[in-house]
Amino acid sequence: MKFKSKKPHYQHLRRKWHLRHKAIQEKLWEKHADALRKFAVGSIGGLMLLSNPLHQTGASTLPTSQDEIYKEIDTNAILAKSLSDTIPNDIRPLQKDEEDKITDILSKSFGFKVTGEIDGIRLNRNYGLIGGEQHLYRYPGDTLYAHADNTTDWAMYGSSGIAPGLGAWGYFASSKDGFGEIDKLRERYYLAIQTFLVPGFAENVVKYRDFFKYRKMLVVNAQTGQSVVAVIGDAGPAEWTGKHLGGSPEVMHFLGLAEGPRKGSVLYFFIDDPEDKIPLGPVKAKVEI
Repeated sequence: MKFKSKKPHYQHLRRKWHLRHKAIQEKLWEKHADALRKFAVGSIGGLMLLSNPLHQTGASTLPTSQDEIYKEIDTNAILAKSLSDTIPNDIRPLQKDEEDKITDILSKSFGFKVTGEIDGIRLNRNYGLIGGEQHLYRYPGDTLYAHADNTTDWAMYGSSGIAPGLGAWGYFASSKDGFGEIDKLRERYYLAIQTFLVPGFAENVVKYRDFFKYRKMLVVNAQTGQSVVAVIGDAGPAEWTGKHLGGSPEVMHFLGLAEGPRKGSVLYFFIDDPEDKIPLGPVKAKVEI
């Protein structure tokens, strides 16, 4: 039986995809060789990265865009590895040089400006222990059940309960009728920050109160690179708890800290977003290609 040879145009396309994939792979290694090597050690995914995928797969299965490549690479793990050389072993306030290196890495990884200071105001620390918080009342008459959009939502977050009091700025909306999507997202992805420990807070209560209200922040699980864009929605926790900030049930889930002791070490910095373009919720680090 005689088989037909592959058509010339198929061979042409196959060569184009082959060269495209090879060029992207070379650029990736050129810019992130150290991080990728660290990620590769002891990792099955890393071993696949270190090998040449062009010998393992046909042209029809090669990634065709940067987004597809991001899906194949655990960029959060690469971010965590990149940060590991700078983050101190003990959970303590960062030194200025450490903060500068970390904010530079985060800004480049996520594509927006991450900073430890805005308008001369900075937190008492940017590296600390986060603990799980309860849901907050969003408007007068709000209930715990109303927080869940569906049964899956309830199963995942309902057990966290709802705080007996209001957040530091009261309700997120003055009424149920006035409750909008932005109010929903602010409560869903809120942080409790020790604003009362910020240098200068006692002398400028009104100014600092207004500055911190729903201030957008990036919080990063220092061990895994899992990250969330959130807002400051409450003040706390108390110093005696040993924790330095708190996260909503949803924030803790997307940081990978919702199980077990519901706490872990995180980095948390301001996002400089004056035009409010950065959406709230989980965010995945990207590798520059």
